[in-house]
Amino acid sequence: MFNKKTIEDIDVKGKRVLVRVDFNVPVKEGKVGDDTRIRAALPTIQYLLDHGAAVILCSHLGRPKSAQDSKYSLKPVAEYLGTLIANKVSFAEDCIGPVAEKAAQAVQPGEILVLENTRYHEGEEKNDPEMARQLASLADLYVNDAFGTAHRAHASTEGVARYLPAVAGYLMEKEIRYLGQTVEDPKRPFVAILGGAKISDKIGVIRNLLSKADHVLIGGGMANTFFKAQGYPIGDSLVQDDALDTARELINMGGGKLRLPIDVVIADKFDAEAESKTVEMGPVPDGWRILDVGPETVANYSKVIAGAGTVVWNGPMGVFEFPRFAEGTYGIARAVAESGAISVIGGGESVAAIQQSGLAGKITHISTGGGASLEMLEGLTLPGLAALQDK
Repeated sequence: MFNKKTIEDIDVKGKRVLVRVDFNVPVKEGKVGDDTRIRAALPTIQYLLDHGAAVILCSHLGRPKSAQDSKYSLKPVAEYLGTLIANKVSFAEDCIGPVAEKAAQAVQPGEILVLENTRYHEGEEKNDPEMARQLASLADLYVNDAFGTAHRAHASTEGVARYLPAVAGYLMEKEIRYLGQTVEDPKRPFVAILGGAKISDKIGVIRNLLSKADHVLIGGGMANTFFKAQGYPIGDSLVQDDALDTARELINMGGGKLRLPIDVVIADKFDAEAESKTVEMGPVPDGWRILDVGPETVANYSKVIAGAGTVVWNGPMGVFEFPRFAEGTYGIARAVAESGAISVIGGGESVAAIQQSGLAGKITHISTGGGASLEMLEGLTLPGLAALQDK
């Protein structure tokens, strides 16, 4: 299933190894918030250190407008990494050019160098060959362990692999194994749960999963577009009018596989303290909007999930940042955790819901990539993965 070389297929002793990690983590006032992505990279980093490599880490952070945008510096992330690992961690104030070259030459086997934010250079997102060549000149080997950015062809994710022997890290391998196998050879029944605001973000995913899954359960704001496509007035609910024809096509394609909420929680305004009530799905009164799935839908979906062999979940069931409209999402989280199925969760909000509900330990695999996991579920080729050497 996974046909790319990994760090275990190459000799790293005495080599400088450039590792693309996904250290795009929340940093506020110089302090790292959620460190999930940093910890996810540790097995690859530790393996390389233990096998005598000098490790050079590169990553983007946020969307800086220029190198003067100091709030996007990776320096606090480098300092935080130093608290998680016993080895020496140093930091270079640039990722290419003389500063980076000098720091890369100084790093010794068993040590780590963290380079400054790759997006401080516009060549990163343009996949500029010269920037990729300069990054490659810092090392002898390249490892991509940044699954979260593997769907982007950038200088540090795809370009650099043209200049150095390039292999996958443990996180990349794990993500591809779980997500790839889930879609291509799932234990059945295979249940896909898709939520979130927009149907347009997930058209390709829904199409692909309707051809592969036994059940596709829909929730979140995108369910409203399906409701409107079926002729229901939906009041002031979020809807994508330009996707109504697509929604009708997906309903026809899905037949009995595609399931929509049977009851919903509606509110008189988009507000955490809005007046709310639960109603059977039907016409939504003017001035009201759908903000969550109702308890009957949760019970109905939970029965399907309980019998599943494999569950993939991407996207919340409602406006789960408002506690009053989070019940649908938490109900689905409980059903997935208790199902006993092979469970794979991707997408920031679904992952946050599972973690906040305290059920993360019962999930088989929690993906670190939002866009990348969606593209895997859609069956697309990821440029950052395609660029690596085959076994």
